[in-house]
Amino acid sequence: MKTDVITLNRKQLIRLDIINKANAGYITVADGAASLGVSERQFKRLKKKVRENGEASLIHQNSLKKPHNAFKESTYQQIITLFTSDVYENVNFKHFQELLLEHHQIDISYSSLYSLLTSNGFQSPKKRRRFKPHRRRKRKPQAGLLLQVDATPFPWFKNSKAKYSIHGAIDDATSTITSLYMCKNECMQGYFEMLRHTIQSFGVPVSIYADRHTIFRSPKADKLSIEDELAGISVKDTQFGRALSELNITLIPARSPQAKGRIERLWDTLQSRLPVEFAIHGITTIDAANEFLKKYPLKFNNMFSVQPENIDSSFSPLPESINLDYILCVKEPRTIDRGGVLSYYNRSFKIVDSPYSDLIPHNAKVQVFVSPKFGVKVQYKSYVFDTIRFIKPKKTIEKSQIQLPVKPSEDHCWRYEQSFPTKITDEYSNQEILSMLENIFLSKYA
Repeated sequence: MKTDVITLNRKQLIRLDIINKANAGYITVADGAASLGVSERQFKRLKKKVRENGEASLIHQNSLKKPHNAFKESTYQQIITLFTSDVYENVNFKHFQELLLEHHQIDISYSSLYSLLTSNGFQSPKKRRRFKPHRRRKRKPQAGLLLQVDATPFPWFKNSKAKYSIHGAIDDATSTITSLYMCKNECMQGYFEMLRHTIQSFGVPVSIYADRHTIFRSPKADKLSIEDELAGISVKDTQFGRALSELNITLIPARSPQAKGRIERLWDTLQSRLPVEFAIHGITTIDAANEFLKKYPLKFNNMFSVQPENIDSSFSPLPESINLDYILCVKEPRTIDRGGVLSYYNRSFKIVDSPYSDLIPHNAKVQVFVSPKFGVKVQYKSYVFDTIRFIKPKKTIEKSQIQLPVKPSEDHCWRYEQSFPTKITDEYSNQEILSMLENIFLSKYA
């Protein structure tokens, strides 16, 4: 804070020395005016002020006055109190400035906030490191040409050390977040939901840039030799890779994290901002976080997205004839027995009678669709049928052969805080089917 003590700076001391020499007759008015870069008339005024009022006349009259637009001392104390509170722990200065205006109606410039906090001994967690030169890859010219996708584990909730994975996608041309979705760990369900939200909000992208995780591509793909490829030998697509093929989306595998640097930098930004946002809104569970993450990208994109070189978007609308639920699911071939029953995941399912169910012959090859959205369905040619759980009659066994239930381990998917709907349909309201879906979609991948 400023005091009533008058202290001349170096420039003012030089001006005072020249004026004193002129008053003493050592230099002329013309020389003094030329030295200070002012007119002779102005130099005469300065000489008169110094003779009458002394060196204090060289200090501006408003120097010791508080500006009319300055904050009150109570406001400064409020800012310091908020910054040291548990809610804003580890928040960076720029994000804190945005939150002050959004939640406390305190409109303060970044330079003023920076001066206030640093003068009180605080440093921003996002303090810039020494610049490292690197070759920057040029952005794609149009939105939708390339999406960078990834997932990152992090303790997103304050006062909790548990790490959860957010699956995200960012457009390469505009740095626009197209979707964010949180799960217990990096899993197929997280990427399916991320892709679903992207298509529903923006459209179908041309290509996706991802790492070499086994969710995207089989580890056997790297083991194929040139001779194998020339011979037409190929590796079966993963479920996510198959979904991309059905949507005509090209999958581009990256060879290093630096290759998809935009989404890697996005995680650095979100790991600084989202824990504070979650704490402000009282979010402590995965389901509540996913509800918040549906709206958060709009706020983020308004601040950080950029204009593409070509304003025409390459996102294409999903044709109305395509049911997205029947693509973003697990598909596996099975055979129908003579009783119209098929086996999947060590469980038996029977096709629900319908006007077209008689079209399925015995021992027919069908596709089984499995999804948390609809449970288990069966496709034969262009027809999709519902199924019900089929319980085979139990054989009589001795009491000594009965196996007692095994308690799941602590990291078993049944213990996930995130859960699927407790009742998908009347046929799939039992815990056995729900546990099957959790094992398929939420399990960890190597």
